[in-house]
Parts: sequence; structure tokens; C-alpha cells
Amino acid sequence: MFDLDLWREIFQSINMNRTRSLLSGFTVAFAILLFTILFGIANGLKNTFAEAFGDDAKNSIFIRSGRTTKAHKGLQAGRRIQFKNEDLDYIKEDFSDKVEFITARIYSNVQASFRNEQSSYPLRGVHPDHQFLEKTIIEEGRYINQNDLQNKTKVVVIGKQIEEDLFKKTTALGKYLNLSGIPYKIVGIFSDDGGDYEERIIYMPVTTSQQVYGNNDYIDQINLSYNPEMNYDQALAFSSTLTKKLKNRFSVANSDQRAVRVRNMAEGTKAVSQMTTGLTVIILVIGFGTLIAGIVGISNIMIFIVKERTKEIGIRKALGASPRSIVSIILIESIIITAIAGYIGLVIGVGVLELVGPSLKDYFIKDPGVNNSLVIGATITLIVAGAIAGYLPAKKASRIKPIVALRND
Repeated sequence: MFDLDLWREIFQSINMNRTRSLLSGFTVAFAILLFTILFGIANGLKNTFAEAFGDDAKNSIFIRSGRTTKAHKGLQAGRRIQFKNEDLDYIKEDFSDKVEFITARIYSNVQASFRNEQSSYPLRGVHPDHQFLEKTIIEEGRYINQNDLQNKTKVVVIGKQIEEDLFKKTTALGKYLNLSGIPYKIVGIFSDDGGDYEERIIYMPVTTSQQVYGNNDYIDQINLSYNPEMNYDQALAFSSTLTKKLKNRFSVANSDQRAVRVRNMAEGTKAVSQMTTGLTVIILVIGFGTLIAGIVGISNIMIFIVKERTKEIGIRKALGASPRSIVSIILIESIIITAIAGYIGLVIGVGVLELVGPSLKDYFIKDPGVNNSLVIGATITLIVAGAIAGYLPAKKASRIKPIVALRND
């Protein structure tokens, strides 16, 4: 049953002892405030890492060619290594059990125009698997398919930003886009988490690109994703084996680092994973250290409060108050102060993160924020700690005989 007199008495006690109440609340609010800001910054750093590696598949491997820097097997240094379709087929067949998706890339730039609008954009000739490696999101239509490759069809897939740039009053899907004097049908429109630059790229079948822009079977780059069931060590071992075999295939010295370059996203992913794990541990230690300091602070204050109210407790007992009612008053007062102060600390902490969040991007902290359930859990921990800290001395004080409590100095 709701006891109005009990609650009136509790709030009167808080009002009459404002300094004591404010001191108790400040300890809790500061602990939650610091806890919120620390975890918000940690989450901001994690968001930065996720964005940096979120544009491509995490299990991607990028294979690029360059020029040899060392003579090998009677061949001079300075040779240009040029990938061809047969090299992609070799990887696909020789590592079929280790490759998930694979695509070539051919780079060029084109002048694109539609009616009176025109601009220059990067063009990439790709295979259908490129969609999954680049994490391309098809908003309308479709992506490049196998039929496009076989027939060398003049079709393209464009980013949303290109549609906004050139097709201001109509939809781009199904229209013909003029690329350096050649019309291509737009069969798809995509978005990309990489941002505006990625959404200003034009994709076409790799075979069409080879025919139109060179009449050859050359490719500039090979991208693939390894079997996702591989762990980090297996993925790194795979890329090492792949590098060695490609160098042998092109008669490149093993110590030559520029002729055939293989970059495995597993290296970056593992480093980021280790970094974020370490960061999380550090923040947890600091955060829980802050909570422990708050717990100690509220505990000490509660012990002092109970000791200060010894005479009051004696008077209550002399007037017939039960030990249970005495303990209840102290506990509820402690819980109210802790809960209100914890909420204030949470609100201020979230407000600080919202206020300074945009400026933290310069320090590689993106969208700092904190899970409310985590902070609420921390506040509840402080409430429980405050309740326990108040209960033990209150229980002891409630057992003191009234005459002894009244004589206490």
C-alpha cells in the first residue's frame, strides 16, 4: 500500500539536508557522466574503424601489378607486369575451394552526357561478382550479369549521384547514357556506403570495356574474396601462397615488392579487431574504475548519513517506530537520490556527446554515442551499491536502544 506520509517524510528529509543530498547526488552523477562520455568516445572510435573498412567486403584481397624492381631469371628490372583474362581464370581454377567471389577491374575515365547535362566520371569494367566485393546496393534495376559478359553488351550500372547530376527531371533507369560518344543503356542504379565518390562511378561488363577501350584482354586489377570460413591465419597463409604463385607465374623475384602486390583485408581487419578489443578493455577498466569510485563515494556518504542520524533514529524508536520502517526510510532516500542523480549524469553525458560529436571527427571519432541500457545498468549498479551501503549501517543503527542513541554525540 502506498504510504503518503512515508514519502512526504522522505522528501522533507532530503529538503532539510540539501548539502548532504547534493553531495551524495554529485558523486553518482559525476560517475555516470564520466562513464557515459568514455564509452561514447570508445564507440565513436569503433564507428570510425567500421566506416574505414565498411566499403569493401572484410574478406577481400586486392591484386595489383606494377614494374619489376629486380632482375630475375635473366629478365631485366623495370618490366611491366600486365594481367590478362587468363590470369584471373588461373586463380579461379587453381584456388576454387578458397575463392568466394572474384572479379577483374579495368580503370578509365569517360565524359558522360545526357541531353544538355554532362560531366566526367570514373569507369570500371567488372565481372558480376564485383557487386558483392564492393558491397554495391542496387536501388533500381539490376547489376552486370553473365549474359552481359558473354554478349559484350553495351550496358552500364550507375551510382545515385550520377542520376542526380545528369537526370534532373527524369529517372535514369532504361535511358541511354552517352559515354565519350558511345550510347550505353542504363540497366541499374546503385548506392554505396562509401559515400558520394563511390556513387559517382560507372560500371560496365569487363568484356565490353576490353573491346571498346583497347580491343585486348588486359585487366588492371584482380579482386577476390576468400572463403569466409577461413580464420585470420588461414586467410593470410592463402594470400602468401597466392603471391608466391603469381610471382612464379610472371618470373618475379620473391623479394620484389612492387611487381605483384597482394593486399589482404584480413591484415587490416585483424589489426582493427585487436585495436578495438584493446580499446574496449581499457575503457571498461577506466569505466568500471569510475563506477567503483562512485560506489565507494556513495557508500562513505551513506555511512556518514546514518551515523549523523543516530539521534533521530533513537527518537523514532522512542516514539514507537519499528526497525523495519527506520531502515526503509534511509534506503528509499538513498535510492531516490542515486536514481535522480544517475539520470542527470546520463542526460548531461549524452548532451556533451551530442554537442561535441561533430567536432570530434577531426580526431577520428565518428558519431560518439552510448547504449542507454549500458548506462542504465551502471546507474542501477550504483543504486544497489548505495542501498547496500545504507542498509548495513541503518540496520545496525535500528538495533540500538533509544536511550543509547539519544546519548550518542
